[in-house]
This record gives sequence, C-alpha cells and structure tokens, in this order.
Amino acid sequence: MGDVAITVPVILALTAQHPDVKITVVSRPFFKPIFEKLPNVKFLSVHTHHEHKGVLGLFRLYRDLKSHRLTHIADLHNVLRSQVVRFLFSLNGKKIAFTDKGRSEKEALTRLSNKKFQPLKTMVNRHLETFKNLGYPINLDIPYFLKQTSIPIKAIEILGEKTGKWIGIAPFAHYSGKTYPLDLMQKVVDELSDKEGVKILLFGGDSDFERLETFVNGNSNVFNFAKKISFKEELNLISNLDVMLSMDSGNAHLAAIYGVKTITLWGATHPYAGFAPYNQPNENCLVADREQYPLLPTSVYGNKKVAGYEDAMRTIPVEIIVARVLSQLED
Repeated sequence: MGDVAITVPVILALTAQHPDVKITVVSRPFFKPIFEKLPNVKFLSVHTHHEHKGVLGLFRLYRDLKSHRLTHIADLHNVLRSQVVRFLFSLNGKKIAFTDKGRSEKEALTRLSNKKFQPLKTMVNRHLETFKNLGYPINLDIPYFLKQTSIPIKAIEILGEKTGKWIGIAPFAHYSGKTYPLDLMQKVVDELSDKEGVKILLFGGDSDFERLETFVNGNSNVFNFAKKISFKEELNLISNLDVMLSMDSGNAHLAAIYGVKTITLWGATHPYAGFAPYNQPNENCLVADREQYPLLPTSVYGNKKVAGYEDAMRTIPVEIIVARVLSQLED
C-alpha cells in the first residue's frame, strides 16, 4: 500500500504541470479509491489471481492496456510482471521508462557486515526520474497533496462532529520487526487519550479488530475503526486527522499524501532506505537506537529477523513519542 501511495504526489504534480497528459494507473482494485480524485487519471484494475494470472494473464493485461491507446509506459513497480508487460509494449514501439529502485544500494544499507549507512534517494525522487526519462520533467519544490474530504457519515455516528483534535494511530505492521511493542503502545494511547479535547482513532485491517480493541481499554475517547468503515471511507477520515502516528507502514503514507502531520516509528527498517512518508520532516521519523543495535537497519521491508534484535524498538521511549505527537498538535 505504501508503494502505491508514494506515487500520488508525483502523479498530482505530473497532471498539474503537464495538463495535456492523460494517465491510466494500473494496480490492484483495492487501491482504486486512492486515485479517484486525481485529475486526468483513470484506473485499470489488475487481477493477478484471476484473469491476469500467469503468462497468459499478462498477455491479457497487455491486450487490455492496448485498448487504452497508450503512448508512454512508466513502470513504477519494476517487478517481473510489470517488466513483462513493458517489454511487450516496447516491441510495439512505445516509449518506456522504469523506476530504478536502487536494490544494490539498499542491500548495502541493510547488510549485516560492511554496511554503508547513508541516506539513499527517496522513492518519490526515483519516480520523478522515471517521468523525466519519458520526457515529462516534474518539479516538486512545492508539495502536492490530495484535498481533504468530508468526514464519512459512519465516522460521525461514532465520533460525533469534529470539535477538538483527532489523532490517528496505526499500531501494526506486516512484520514484527517494525511493530512497536504493544505494551508500550498501550502506554502511548493511554497518555494521549488523557489530553483534553483529544480523540484517538485506531486504524488497521479487518483482521486487526480484536487486537485494536485491547487498546481501547475502557477509554471513552479511543475508537477502533477496523471493520467499521470501508477503505474509501477510511481515506476520507484520515484526511481529517490532525496527526497520524504509524509504524513504517501503509497508513503513514496514506496520511502523508493528504498533508496530515505524520510521525513514524522505525525498528528493523530505516527512513534512509527512501520510504519515509512524503513531505514529512526528519524529526517525525523516530528510529531505534543504533548505538545499542548497530546493525540497524537490517531490512528494507522488515521481513528479515536478526537474533538479539527483537527488542530494538523498545529503545524508542514512550515519552518521546507522546511529546512528538503533542508538539505536532500545537504547530
């Protein structure tokens, strides 16, 4: 989800600076609501488990895309499936460009020996290079955000009309290596929920519902939105947050593309890999202590486990997280 969300400010800037360009975004159907409000953008759903599965499925996808009379192909994903499709278009004489994900640089950043600990090019800047190579330079000196949308009716029924400050918290990530310890996150939630005029909105997938319920912990101003609203409604609600606190995960990127102040917690991963949320200050990225855990980061995506590093995120103090969230509410 984060990879998809990161493309939004780039596409917004592209359509603003090159208004004659028409875009067809190709991705999983779940992500369609992210792109519905973008000007000059159509969305084509890819069903990699059904009609677009396997080699024959990729030919079907190529055929479907040809009907859109595309002239340029920007492969922002650069994986085997997208490489096959772009190759087919290249045979048809279309101009092709693809995003260099810097895999060798990221390997050097995350390897356990002879590590090269240095900030890499952001994914946003890598995508800018892709469009420049297609002949469409983009200037992001001014940030581009999705517009805030109305609060969903279902959310108003749960929260009431907005009067004070709303803090979103997304406490989970796909991998344990980048998930803040739940006992410490409970303390974060409890301390923030004690602040006057503050409501805490918890975000996660449907499967996270029960785990999120434990954070509510009897607090009347903590609300669990898992399983209660659709993804489209969730996006609309996120756009109305004052602050989002998230792991290095998709919810951080969803908040950032609306210009919401976003604070992220980093364990096995690190913002140096280029995946920090869009247009957020470096101080909003709270990282585990590398003096205690010098091999960090150990992974780009958090999927690699290193013995003895299970508690790395415990070095991010609760009081630092709470203070950072509150400082953003005051700005």
